[in-house]
Amino acid sequence: MDDFTCPRCRTSKFQNPSLKMMVNVCGHGLCESCVDLLFLKGSGSCPECKIPLRRNNFRVQLFEDATVEKEVDIRKRVLRDFNKKYEDFNSLREYNDYLEEVESIIYNLSNDIDVVNTNKKIEQYKKDNREQILKSKGKIGRDEYELEEVLELEKQMEEARKKEIHLEVLEAKKKKIREKEALIDELMFSNADAKNILDTFTQLAQQAKEEEVKKPPPKVTQFSTGIQFGRQPQSTFIPVPTDEGPLYSYKALDFPPDGPKPPTLRDILEKGFISHVRSETEQERAGGFKSNIACSRALQDAMMGLFYSKKSVV
Repeated sequence: MDDFTCPRCRTSKFQNPSLKMMVNVCGHGLCESCVDLLFLKGSGSCPECKIPLRRNNFRVQLFEDATVEKEVDIRKRVLRDFNKKYEDFNSLREYNDYLEEVESIIYNLSNDIDVVNTNKKIEQYKKDNREQILKSKGKIGRDEYELEEVLELEKQMEEARKKEIHLEVLEAKKKKIREKEALIDELMFSNADAKNILDTFTQLAQQAKEEEVKKPPPKVTQFSTGIQFGRQPQSTFIPVPTDEGPLYSYKALDFPPDGPKPPTLRDILEKGFISHVRSETEQERAGGFKSNIACSRALQDAMMGLFYSKKSVV
């Protein structure tokens, strides 16, 4: 709420809910009333930084933080000239260096760091790359081209849906007209009682409404862009062979310990092997680790290979 307070008249959003904050290129906000008062002649200076401003350059402040508003404005202004695409560079490294240079310029201007030299750098770039800037303004990048294709497809599908809805509305109106004409003809030329005729038509109309309500909506099977839901069947997978030899059966591996048989997990608990072993924490227990398992592994490592003797070669 403090960010949406005019620094000149001290009016806040709390005091005036309809307060409209305005901001210029300097990034310092003013309420609309103060802008009209200070820039009555079309130009003036900022009350905070004293730089010259024009009335027609003020715009509505969208963000609560005026510095963000300033950075957005500077970014738009800089990117109008620094408009090279990825396709304009020979390597990804050159493109990344270019992006880093652009971000440094935006950061310096947004934070009032070496503004004079930064503006000189921008002007020099505009002179050296005048043709490239004009060419890039009319050039559509790869990502922008794909986005335009998606938006155009969305637009076409939306128009098709509108036409379909329009046709359904026209068909419903024609149906009502036909029903009214049939009712009038029945009342004019039939010898039956008029009340019975009206009751019959009313029942038929009620049944049609009930059937329309009961009819389930069409099942949606794709996104608005035409991409189908779920995984599509792949024909490139290699089929799993089922008739080439016997099926696999698991057999536990037998590792000769070459040493004394280690105690079982039950022996470790009952015979005091874990008396000097740290107990597991709650996190370790939740992960499936216990002190008796750690002790069993340590004993296995200690006893493994105690009976092994290298045979002498004759």
